[in-house]
Amino acid sequence: MHFQLTDDQRALRNGIREMLAGWFGRDRLRAAVDDPVLDRALWRELGAAGLFALRLPEAAGGVGLGLPEAVLTLEETGRVLLPGPVVACQLLAGVVAGVADGDRIVGLCDGAAEPVLWEHPEDCDELILLDSPDSLEGSGGAQGRTREAYRVCRSPAGQVARTPWTSVDPLTPLAAVITTTAVTASATATVTDPSRGAPLVAGLDVPRLRREAALLTAAQQLGSAARTVEMAVAHARERTQFGAPIGSFQAVKHLCAQMLVRTEIARSAVYAAAVTGDSLDIAGAKLLADEAAVRNARDCLQVHGGMGFTWEADVHLHLKRAWLRAERWGAAREAEERLAAGLIAGEAGTG
Repeated sequence: MHFQLTDDQRALRNGIREMLAGWFGRDRLRAAVDDPVLDRALWRELGAAGLFALRLPEAAGGVGLGLPEAVLTLEETGRVLLPGPVVACQLLAGVVAGVADGDRIVGLCDGAAEPVLWEHPEDCDELILLDSPDSLEGSGGAQGRTREAYRVCRSPAGQVARTPWTSVDPLTPLAAVITTTAVTASATATVTDPSRGAPLVAGLDVPRLRREAALLTAAQQLGSAARTVEMAVAHARERTQFGAPIGSFQAVKHLCAQMLVRTEIARSAVYAAAVTGDSLDIAGAKLLADEAAVRNARDCLQVHGGMGFTWEADVHLHLKRAWLRAERWGAAREAEERLAAGLIAGEAGTG
């Protein structure tokens, strides 16, 4: 198998990078920090460019691409710290009308998490909550549940009871979901599966949505990790100490080299998981991408020295976003447990 990017994939990645650089540069990033309300005009521009409809079939007005291309796209949004529920809108473009075009903004919550946090609660038009009935807890776990065993609640934003939740990331307002007056999407809706272009008559495939949410979040973490490498190297070249660039000092060289190694290991895992779609591959990719994003942001801050701790520098924004994403759609402890269980099951199967 060949895991190198094709010419079309490289063109897609470069095109998204150029587009985001023009539409969401540093000035717009800092403006979003001061005012975290989502820019609806920007969101519509992203929708018109096909960012959310990337995986919808062409017959449904989409681009007709797959999960690997979605990963490349979300990686670029992670590089620029694009705010908003990008993962949710990418996954639900075929579920909620208007999301693919950027006209409506939808939030996606994991009801299995504690607490249940909703990103950008004041800016979203609808909330979709992935949950499972309490009566199913302890009956074999997630691996033993069928698609119909999950509950998918869909609510207008105004019908969701919530309480403000302090967010470490100034670009990502949060609220804790208390109750929702909802309809069960799995009982009322026929939804298009973007990966196959076929209707899911029984409703949303919740396990697949959770897996892909974790993978796309890992892609965002990968983009942030790669960007902090660039920031650290650029600063190490420009900043001088004792009459020489600090990048010439061995300690700084080693720090930057370790950042690059972490990023490339995470990149291999994320890209491979996008090809296989395997749940354990995705868990491993999320674990490695979270580690790369958090540790690289910390090391980037160290390379910047005192100025890295200031509000004016962008380093802290990458660190805070990495902390937040590391707890979304599979924290480290959950991924480690899943990988350990997979290894044990594999050993038992070969014994």
